[in-house]
Order: sequence, then C-alpha cells, then structure tokens
Amino acid sequence: MVAGEGTEHVGDELVGPSWAATRAWVEKGLSEAEHIEDAVRLRGGWTSEMRRLEVRGPAGRRALVLRSFVKPFFVRHAEGLLNREAAVLRLLDGTDVPAATLVATDATARYCDHPSLLMSLLPGTVRLGDEGADRRAELLARQLLRIHRLSVTAEARPRAYQAWTSPDRVSPPEDTERPELWQWAVDVIRREPPAYRSCFLHRDFHPGNVLFTGDGDGLRISGVVDWVETSWGPADLDVAHCSTALALLHGVPAGMQFADLYVAAGGTLAEDRASHLYWRLLDALGFAPDAEKVAVPWREAGRADLTPTLLTSRLEEYLHALLVHYA
Repeated sequence: MVAGEGTEHVGDELVGPSWAATRAWVEKGLSEAEHIEDAVRLRGGWTSEMRRLEVRGPAGRRALVLRSFVKPFFVRHAEGLLNREAAVLRLLDGTDVPAATLVATDATARYCDHPSLLMSLLPGTVRLGDEGADRRAELLARQLLRIHRLSVTAEARPRAYQAWTSPDRVSPPEDTERPELWQWAVDVIRREPPAYRSCFLHRDFHPGNVLFTGDGDGLRISGVVDWVETSWGPADLDVAHCSTALALLHGVPAGMQFADLYVAAGGTLAEDRASHLYWRLLDALGFAPDAEKVAVPWREAGRADLTPTLLTSRLEEYLHALLVHYA
C-alpha cells in the first residue's frame, strides 16, 4: 500500500483491546529484542485496514505492513483472500514483479483479533493526480504485461477469474438520461464469455494499487500491491479493469488509450473486436451505478474533485465511447 503519503498516525492503537492479540502475534514473529515502536494507518484501502508498523531492535529500524480484514463481509471471506495473497507473494518472490515479501499470515484469526497478513513495506507512493498521468499509464501497461507473462506451473496457477457483475446485476444510475445506452451495454455482455487464452492476472490492477518513485525521466514503478484477487484468465480483463479506472480518474480518453499502450508494449489482446468489447464492458458495468467504492479511497488520497456526479458522468461517457469504437 501507500508509503510516505496518505497516512494517518494511530499511535498505540495496536495495544488497545481490539488489537492486543494482533500485536502479540506480530511481535512473537519478530527477531529477538525487536518490538513495534509505532503504527501508522495507510489510507486508500477499501476492503481492509492497512497499517505500517515501525519495528525497532538492536539492529536498527525496519517497517512492515499489516493487512487486517475487519468488515464482516470480508472477514467471512478472509481465509480464501489472505491465503491466496500469501501464495501469490511466495510465487512472486524472485521474479521481476516488484511485490512485497510475505512475513506471516493468520487468515482465520486463530491468533489475531482479525484475519491478518504481515508483509514487507515497499518503497514509493500511489500517484493519482492528472499531471504526469500519460507517462504513468505507459509504465502501467509495461508492468501489467510483465505480470501477464509470468510463467506459472499448473499446480501453482491461481483460481479461474470470477466476473464481478452480470446482465441481471447491473444497476444503471437512477437519474440517467440515457437508459438506452445502459441497455445496449448490458445486451453486449448477455452472452457466453468469448474464447480466450489464459494468463496470470493481477485482477485488480489500477493506479491505486501501484507505487511509484522518482519523477520525469527517473519515474519508476516500485511496487504492485493488493494480490487478493489474483486469477487465471484473459489479459483483456486486466486491461479492461485498468482502463476503466483510468477513465474514471483522468477522463474517457485515458481509459480508451490504455489498451493501445498495452499492445504497443508487446501485449496481445482479443483480435475480435466484439470479444474485446465484451471484456471491457464486463468490467466497466461492474462499477455501476456510481463507482463510489473506488472513489472513497481516491478522495482520501487527495482527489477531492472525484465527486459521485463526475464519476457517474465519466462512467456513462466511457460506456458510450466503448460501444461506438468497438461495436
């Protein structure tokens, strides 16, 4: 998650009644004479609470990141989510994908107050501003391609992708003046999924889950986080998800351009335009009716301009652009 910005000091919260067991679990796994000196909440998360733990010992200081599921829905699903993330972090260790190193996991809260995963802290910050967005999008496309090209044995493959919406679950905005547009988009995904070639998917790859360091010619991706949804499926779906996020963050042209950047980097997408459109709309419609889930952490990270009205308008315009371009 975010390092260096978007943080909130929480001091000794980890010694409170609801965190005492978690603190004890973390410190039990530390090196001899190490202890948690401080805890800083990392903003930008929606499914879980994230904390940077400052650890101090005879050898000096180091920082770890603690992910804890506290919302009832995610607590119920925590075992699968956290065990999947732990397995992915082990798999990525030693690859050219800049992911955290797994330290420990307690997916069922056997020892912790809440289901938790402990990992190393990655350098860098999340950058969501409009300035420099084009350059960051190029780096995002190259990084996503490296993820898709990971060689994974059949035994180590993550689960098959799951769709996050369906024709019967799509909820258009109540006050939309373009109901026919929404119906057109829904009708496109009212079919069996197109045939595809599977690859390793992050499944939630977007600017909010990528850390950057440097500026200008020195701009680099320093970390990719949040691997709980990692899946096996079509590259088009990962490209679609990042495209939707870019359209919401920076405007429709940014969302429309990302697939071209991915192909320019050497990636391969569905040759059939109808198939590619299916994946793009399957993702975009999952954000309906107002994309508020992603907007909350983005606003906390400084994008106060991303109001529900603006996001709804951008989502609707993005659907229109997709249908005009690919249908």
